[in-house]
Amino acid sequence: MTIQRHWLMTGAAVVVALGVGFGAAQLINRPPAEAEAEHAEEGHAEEGGADGFVALSPEAAARAGVAVVAIQRGGGTELKLPGRVAFAPGAEAAVDAPLPGAVLRVHVGLGDRVAAGSPLVTLRSPEGAASRATVDAAAAAAEAARAAERRDRALFEQGWVAQARVDVSAAEARRAEAELRAARARVGAYGAPGADGLTVVRSPMAGVVTRLSAAPGQVLHEEALQVAAVADAARVELVFEAPPSAAALLKVGDRLESTLAGAQAVTGVVTAIAPANSGGVVIVRARPTGAVPPAGTVISARVAAGTGTGALVVPLDAVQTVDGAPSVFVVEDGGFRAHPVVTGRSAEGRVEILSGLTGDERIAGAGAFLLKAELAKGEAEHGH
Repeated sequence: MTIQRHWLMTGAAVVVALGVGFGAAQLINRPPAEAEAEHAEEGHAEEGGADGFVALSPEAAARAGVAVVAIQRGGGTELKLPGRVAFAPGAEAAVDAPLPGAVLRVHVGLGDRVAAGSPLVTLRSPEGAASRATVDAAAAAAEAARAAERRDRALFEQGWVAQARVDVSAAEARRAEAELRAARARVGAYGAPGADGLTVVRSPMAGVVTRLSAAPGQVLHEEALQVAAVADAARVELVFEAPPSAAALLKVGDRLESTLAGAQAVTGVVTAIAPANSGGVVIVRARPTGAVPPAGTVISARVAAGTGTGALVVPLDAVQTVDGAPSVFVVEDGGFRAHPVVTGRSAEGRVEILSGLTGDERIAGAGAFLLKAELAKGEAEHGH
């Protein structure tokens, strides 16, 4: 019995030793990447870009070159319209000199900001001097007529003149006063020139000097009196040219996405559609709903007539491959999150989204690859 018990205990010890050795060997020989992956899953699943989220404010994204755009609906009839950014009606004033004369001084430069009433140009005008002299003469005539009326009234009260004489004097005084008012109004319209004909041309509005056509020494004639143009740079609109058929397809209130050089996106809402002009062109005006480039910038837009009936479409640049799947970066609070999508046909820089989006999201368009790079960077740092 003793010998049998001894062999049983010896066998058990061998089995235990083999099991411990095998487990230790597994622990020692396990690949480091596997251990790190397990560690990441246990302790860091919510850090970095593991959930496809890139923490980046819209302002920082814009500075980095990421454009945020709305999702459009394709299908139906689409128009690609050439256009430009232009000043809204009443936002730009062409300033003319009120009368001919020689330019003595130009007070502003192109691009300068001016307030309403700021001097633009000073000129000397013979007509200005003549108008001031007319005012002085009319003022003297009016004073003499009023004095004559006072004298005749005094004589009438003393019985020396008839009532008819007083009535004539009063009428002459009223006529002289009317001529004085007319002369003063004329001088006011001329910019209130002095007795030497010096006239200051002033800005009628606050804004930026967008055009300057006067120079010291230049003589302005009746046919060419413009000296400058001033515009309110904040009051701009989008103006597009469309074929005649667009008049029946577009309507006020349609939203359109415009692009310009550098793939910057500009969103606008149609505010007016003019009838086709003699050249067969329909002018479409839209109010921008976000940041816009300066007036004069060339843009183009695709307008989907009867929006809401076609498939969702996004810019081709918006679709990036993330973890092997086509994805779109959707704007969320504090950043962008990659949403896997199923894409369809693509044409003219846009691609259909068959599933993965509702159509109400705001997404990263041009520059979305920067978000993909940031996401990959975050995942790489997380992996280490």
